[in-house]
Amino acid sequence: MKHGYWLGLLVALSLGGCSFQNQCPKIVETEGIIAKVAELKEISTEFVFTEGPAADAAGNVYFTDQPNDRIMIYTVDGQIKTFMQPAGRANGLYFDEQGNLIACADEYGELRQIDIKTGTYKVLAHLYNGKRLNEPNDTWVRPQKGGLYFTDPYHQRSWWTHHAPTQDVQGVYFLSPDGTLVRVIDDLEVPNGIIGTPDAKTLYVSDRGANKIYVYTIERDGMLSDKQLFCDMGSDGMTIDCCGNVYLTNDRGVTVFSPSGEQIEQIKIPQTWTANVTFSGPDNHTLFITAKTGIYTLKMNVCGAR
Repeated sequence: MKHGYWLGLLVALSLGGCSFQNQCPKIVETEGIIAKVAELKEISTEFVFTEGPAADAAGNVYFTDQPNDRIMIYTVDGQIKTFMQPAGRANGLYFDEQGNLIACADEYGELRQIDIKTGTYKVLAHLYNGKRLNEPNDTWVRPQKGGLYFTDPYHQRSWWTHHAPTQDVQGVYFLSPDGTLVRVIDDLEVPNGIIGTPDAKTLYVSDRGANKIYVYTIERDGMLSDKQLFCDMGSDGMTIDCCGNVYLTNDRGVTVFSPSGEQIEQIKIPQTWTANVTFSGPDNHTLFITAKTGIYTLKMNVCGAR
């Protein structure tokens, strides 16, 4: 069952991030989500496999080149720099409300909090029930109330010495503000991309194994309820714009769904796999896309939800 129109509209209007958010339905209908004169821009194809883009408050994007074990920065003035190497084979990234970079460091099955000013980090989580996490893959920080969610699938990596999952399921976890780690989803085949709404009421989770996106209600204590099917499409990474539209990434490129679960846009990327996506730039109107060896940008009418 998909969300109804009115529920989707209420979600959209509750999102922050741009000056015209209350006009979102009209703008999407009359102008579309992509800027009229915009063209997909190839920034670089110098990488092995790009992932995990996350924009800081200024609009600079941190992203990972996982096989090369490094976190990169694409600055608002167009420079590409190495931020950290080695980086624990970091995959998904997200900024917390204090400006720290949260990184899914799957080489060690760790979730890390990185101080971007010093490059130092602390480990937030690496064990559940006394056993190493499988492979923290993607994360989303819950605004206002604190805590974060992350997916923990299992994809065999060449840099691991073990060859079997360390956890009994491929799950999704909630790390509470007091540091308590709770498994909140245990019935997905291969959980991967994850994103929530800025009002901290709704969470989207991709099950790549089943090629489906599910949507959940976030309870006050961080637990999840009311699981519903959002759409029949899997996704590697995800983001949300200020109109509540959900952006999925896979072998088709970037596919955009309305809050009610209807496809409204398809953005083709000249790579065989598109891994992840976020909004970036000083005005938060630039879609930043990671796809195998490349990174790409696209100017949008809508902006990212913050």
